[in-house]
Amino acid sequence: MPNRHCRLFHVDAFTRQRFTGNPAIVVLDADNLSDEQMQTIATEVNGETAFVLEAEASDHDMQVRFFTPRHEVPFVGHATIAAQYVRAKKDGKPGGKIRQRTGAGIVEIEVTEIDGDLRIAITQNPPSLGPVIPEHHRRQVLNALGISSPSLHVDCPLQVLTKGGSRLLVGLKSNDLLGSIKPDFEELARLTSHVGAEGYFVFALVENNGVVGTESRMFVPALGIREDAVSGNAHGMLGVYLVNHGLMTPQDGRVVFQGRQGMWMRRPGMVEVAIESSGKVAQSVRIVGDAVIVYEADIQA
Repeated sequence: MPNRHCRLFHVDAFTRQRFTGNPAIVVLDADNLSDEQMQTIATEVNGETAFVLEAEASDHDMQVRFFTPRHEVPFVGHATIAAQYVRAKKDGKPGGKIRQRTGAGIVEIEVTEIDGDLRIAITQNPPSLGPVIPEHHRRQVLNALGISSPSLHVDCPLQVLTKGGSRLLVGLKSNDLLGSIKPDFEELARLTSHVGAEGYFVFALVENNGVVGTESRMFVPALGIREDAVSGNAHGMLGVYLVNHGLMTPQDGRVVFQGRQGMWMRRPGMVEVAIESSGKVAQSVRIVGDAVIVYEADIQA
């Protein structure tokens, strides 16, 4: 790629305040980059990186590929928020609905203007509900997280959900317990292949003024991410899990809540989640988030 210039942006997603939320790198003008060049850039910036490309067929309007510092992954929620925010801000793309192709299929994006800035919504098919892990793996996971069995919410089985990536959901009976987690990252990475989940999403239900939401932490050492600041994709999984297990009851076929994450990393952020469902069966997942550009650069590779 001699003399090929790309625009690179460092973006904080699920927040409007710089240096909070979940950071992602967005690269525009990426159509002429090879797979190797994309991986090299993601490794160099040492972050989850979204490469924005033109559409290749009539069933989508544009496409995004996602790379971690180690390898390509099918879909990253916060990097999608970041990529669509940058695309709308810097390329003057109109609001409304956009079909984005990813390695996990086509998702619908909606860009709206709220309070003088842009907000990005991702609508996609619900994740797959996987197995509840067996008792011996349950004990191993709890030991690796530094969580005791009495700390668990009694109605929350340790269950794997999959959408692009896979996560094991672990429900605690109180959000006060989130700060006491002491993960053994090496052991969590080792257990990944045994439990069938790349990451561990630990959450608790919270209620403020009669409104129920969640607080959470997520650990993904198998992908080189010890703790993820704010995860959109995992919150979509969480919404489906809560509806499926009757922990949130749909009103007129819909569950809406706010998920907060990142407080223990000093990077607080917030995800808005909406689940359309028929009874306890989710029909669609909508994740909504803000973003802010921290800096931009022109790179040559």
